[in-house]
Amino acid sequence: MRDIEMRHIAQPVEYRAAQEGVGQLDGYAAVFNRFSQNLGGFVEVVAPGAFSKSVADGVPVVARYNHDDNFLLGTTEAGTVRLEVDEVGLRYVVDLPDTTAGRDVSALAKRGDLRYSSFAFHTIDDEWGVTEQGFPLRTLKAVQLVDVAPVNSPAYRDTTAGVRSLADHLHVEVDVVASASTEELRSLLAGEPIETPPEVRGEEHEDEGQGDPHPPVSVRQRLLELENLK
Repeated sequence: MRDIEMRHIAQPVEYRAAQEGVGQLDGYAAVFNRFSQNLGGFVEVVAPGAFSKSVADGVPVVARYNHDDNFLLGTTEAGTVRLEVDEVGLRYVVDLPDTTAGRDVSALAKRGDLRYSSFAFHTIDDEWGVTEQGFPLRTLKAVQLVDVAPVNSPAYRDTTAGVRSLADHLHVEVDVVASASTEELRSLLAGEPIETPPEVRGEEHEDEGQGDPHPPVSVRQRLLELENLK
């Protein structure tokens, strides 16, 4: 199974008072068919049904504020976290505990400070393509849930596994993907040929001696280098 990844969305968390206890949080950890921000050379969408197996199988999922073990808010095993997949995305409801973490999260939610949600997951099945604008696109088809959480920061983290997935899809090394331009990745995903740069063809530069002594290595050049090592 692949490494754990985390994705955040700008989706306000709703607080509800309860007759007993600290209250509840209600929010969406993920929204279907919405483009992510640039994840380091690709964008991502979550397909409807990506969470269906995890929810149906009752996979143990925890809720931790900012994904921190010190701020446990609830678990599906105890019934203090409830998950639902609807036409919008993955919805979660958490019964907040009467702990320091629970009371702090309750106070922040009441004030409207919690503006983001997140989910942590293992990828089971993903698909690669390109957007209408030609940008590399990853579609999460099936994932195993680990965590749902209200978070402070909307930053996307842990995209290394996504880059590794793209490398596996293209049958190249990870460093090839990491050094590639958007145009090169688009061409590889579309199955189009990549023009071999002059330095690989052995042609001399017009301004020899005047350019960058360490020019960037293109995908084509790196692929040729790897092929020569076989």
